[in-house]
Amino acid sequence: MSSTCTHAATIRDVEPGTLGCEECLKMGSWWVHLRLCRACGHVGCCDDSPHRHATGHFRSTGHPIIEGYDPPEGWGWCYVDGTVVDLPNQTPQNGPIPRFL
Repeated sequence: MSSTCTHAATIRDVEPGTLGCEECLKMGSWWVHLRLCRACGHVGCCDDSPHRHATGHFRSTGHPIIEGYDPPEGWGWCYVDGTVVDLPNQTPQNGPIPRFL
C-alpha cells in the first residue's frame, strides 16, 4: 500500500448529485455509508453496502478520490494509490440524508 497519493490534483469542490446513493435510490435498495466522488459529485454507497456503488463508479470512470460523505467523516481515499488522502475541505451536505441502516 502506498503512503502518498499521487492524484491530489484531481480533487475538486463538487456539488453532491443526490441525497443518498444515486443507484440505490433508483433501485429502491439500502446502504450503510455514503462516499462522494471528489471529481464529479457522484454519491455512491460504501463497500460495506450490498452494491458497492462508490467503488463501481471508480471502476467505470477512473475518478480516483472519494470523501467519506455520510456520516461526514472528514477523510478522503485514493482508490489508485490505496491510501488515505488529506482533503483541502469537507463537502457540505445539501440536506438531510435518508437513513437506511
